[in-house]
Amino acid sequence: MAAVTNTNPPGTATPDPVPPAPTPSAPPPEVPKKLRGKPRQSRWGGCLPWVLILLALMTVFAIWKFPSFKAQAELGSAYAARVGCSCRYVQGRSLESCQSDFEPGMEMVSLAEDPATKTITGSVPLLASRSARFAGANGCLLNPAD
Repeated sequence: MAAVTNTNPPGTATPDPVPPAPTPSAPPPEVPKKLRGKPRQSRWGGCLPWVLILLALMTVFAIWKFPSFKAQAELGSAYAARVGCSCRYVQGRSLESCQSDFEPGMEMVSLAEDPATKTITGSVPLLASRSARFAGANGCLLNPAD
């Protein structure tokens, strides 16, 4: 009997496959226009009319509600000026601590102080601004609206 070894023979047992010959490539056939289909629409093509309608409705709503928004801003700024003036000049607290006395929902109202005239101005940006002045024994009075 012959001796058995675990080594492979030095050559390959099967020859390497021969790659097939390249075939000449022909241009793809022309597809007739009637079979091509519609060109693809853009991503927003179908949504654009709905976006425009929604934008128009929002604009109409804002114009319709603007007097209400302005009235609420006027009321909030007058309230803030009066409360801020009483807090600052009657109680003697700082203007920063007076803003903690505001009702919830009055985050947009800001206070400004004029120490020379003892006047506090409450304002809502772009909508309303009202002032209150310290009148001694009478407390704080709102200045008449312009």
